[in-house]
Amino acid sequence: MEYMTEPVKHTPGHILCCECGVPISPNPANICVACLRSKVDISQGIPKQVSVSFCKQCQRYFQPPGTWVQCALESRELLALCLKKIKAPLSKVRLVDASFVWTEPHSKRLKVKLTIQKEVMNGAILQQVFVVDYVVQPQMCGDCHRVEAKDFWKAVVQVRQKTLHKKTFYYLEQLILKYGMHQNTLRIKDIHDGLDFYYSSKQHAQKMVEFLQCTVPTRYKASQRLISQDVHSNTYNYKSTFSVEIVPICKDNVVCLSPKLAQSLGNMNQICVCIRVTSVIHLIDPNTLQVADIDGNTFWSHPFNSLCHPKQLEEFIVMECSIVRDLKRNAGAGMISKKVSSILLTSP
Repeated sequence: MEYMTEPVKHTPGHILCCECGVPISPNPANICVACLRSKVDISQGIPKQVSVSFCKQCQRYFQPPGTWVQCALESRELLALCLKKIKAPLSKVRLVDASFVWTEPHSKRLKVKLTIQKEVMNGAILQQVFVVDYVVQPQMCGDCHRVEAKDFWKAVVQVRQKTLHKKTFYYLEQLILKYGMHQNTLRIKDIHDGLDFYYSSKQHAQKMVEFLQCTVPTRYKASQRLISQDVHSNTYNYKSTFSVEIVPICKDNVVCLSPKLAQSLGNMNQICVCIRVTSVIHLIDPNTLQVADIDGNTFWSHPFNSLCHPKQLEEFIVMECSIVRDLKRNAGAGMISKKVSSILLTSP
């Protein structure tokens, strides 16, 4: 006769804690979690209160050794900045999790909840959760301090255009806002015939000059002025100035080209109309509809002025018109526009 035996399920046994006598599962230390936490504090050495510098003027936080960064509340950037303040003590333990604890935005407090682990007695791993309180202290950054001391800018870009109207500057304003070129400026000053852009570094000013060269036909001159020097450490403090001049031609201007320039553009007529200004000057011959593009280098090599600007134009009412069919007969060797139609005004 055979007997059917059921498999025996082995369950782990329990032992008594050597400190309080509570039944626990076996562990390398043979101590319950409560007694182990009372005997060992793995967060010892980690500061529970840290100060963080904050500039009220530019809304930036100080990141050692000498950087100011802009961070939103409870953002990843601000959390990384807070953890860097206690980087050395955290290197002795294992960081498992870190998150913000909500505080009132005007309380000048940032609370970060940390979860850490560390190997303690006989290889037992203990996990602990605690909160670090960051006190936000006001401190003015170097850039804002120079602004208050009236010695804030290191470079200035002077943009000028010698015209009676501001069409080009309205066009530049939209492009500057579109591509965010105003973010690094300290101040924008409106003066006669142009604008002044002030920057805290020469690199930002050079970036602005390159942007203007790619946007409108310009030429510029650079100069610098010595402010102070230290002969012992061989350091010099300069203020740079970039003088940028925009071509004095705008949309709807009537211009007169030089004979040599008109010949180089495909033997077009000297009297032309500027239809628009982008990185180049777009001209059209109103008689033959021949179009040509002039870049900045060509303009400064063969400069020309406008004969009439839009404020001098008068409005007329067209009573009758007839379409000119044979445009190519009197045109030069350049391209002819197919978007603009030519009309002949006749008396009513």
